[in-house]
Amino acid sequence: MEHVPQQPDLPPRLRRFVDAMDALLARGPSESEIVEQGGALLRALLAHDDWLPDAMAQPDPQFYRQYLLYLDPAQRYSVASFVWGPGQRTPVHDHTVWGLVGILRGAEVAQAWRADGGAFAADGAPLLLKAGEVCAVSPALGDIHEVRNAFDDRVSVGVHVYGADIGAVERHVYAPDGSRKPFRSGYANR
Repeated sequence: MEHVPQQPDLPPRLRRFVDAMDALLARGPSESEIVEQGGALLRALLAHDDWLPDAMAQPDPQFYRQYLLYLDPAQRYSVASFVWGPGQRTPVHDHTVWGLVGILRGAEVAQAWRADGGAFAADGAPLLLKAGEVCAVSPALGDIHEVRNAFDDRVSVGVHVYGADIGAVERHVYAPDGSRKPFRSGYANR
């Protein structure tokens, strides 16, 4: 089990990001302000690929991995690296909280889903996110999607920020018939 760094132990770039997120959330912003301003902060963090510890970027041969990088002591938000082995994907799932999805290395493809007569159908074209890019999810913006590594021959690494301890939040995976099953994702390093 890997050590989950506390704020004083964070790499300097990640520490600056956490400090800026703390300041943003201390102002009591709306969700749209979090998405806009937090997204800009995350893009600034992703502009440099010299801060993520190697231990938090290790793929698993079968499943994507989610490593906790930082958990706000008040649990207002969490920061995690998502490590995708070649061709790996999530099931269709939700988050139940706001989230900022950014790419540090490689690329992710996200496909939004919507209920359509009791079943689920793809909602629009898939979104390709490349290194340095950020998108947002939330119950208000659209919260149900599936995500996959855009590459079948290399690892991709995302950095995601969520408005709760995403590893502990009860979320849902969805079957093609629209039925849902609760789950908690946990973390590879906890």
